[in-house]
Amino acid sequence: MSQEETANCCHKTKERSEKEYKDLIHRLSRIEGQVRGIKGMVERDVYCTEILVQVAAVNAALNSFNKVLLANHIKTCVTKDILEGREETVDELVETLRKLMK
Repeated sequence: MSQEETANCCHKTKERSEKEYKDLIHRLSRIEGQVRGIKGMVERDVYCTEILVQVAAVNAALNSFNKVLLANHIKTCVTKDILEGREETVDELVETLRKLMK
């Protein structure tokens, strides 16, 4: 079975440039650190509003991550699939956007 058949059969994969990969991992590592910080705040009985402000910062960081990942997805995967005639990718994108906008 070819790599493309495997991707279509079981799950899709995406080869990212080193720059894109490092940027996404860096963002996720920062978010992970922020979440660990929030856990520490709860463990130290920090006042609720201070924790809520940090949770809002994590939400903003996750939204920023999603925007970067979505833009990269549209510029690469979606564009490639459309150019190759796989218009079902547009339906997949619409469904993804629907889930993101809940």
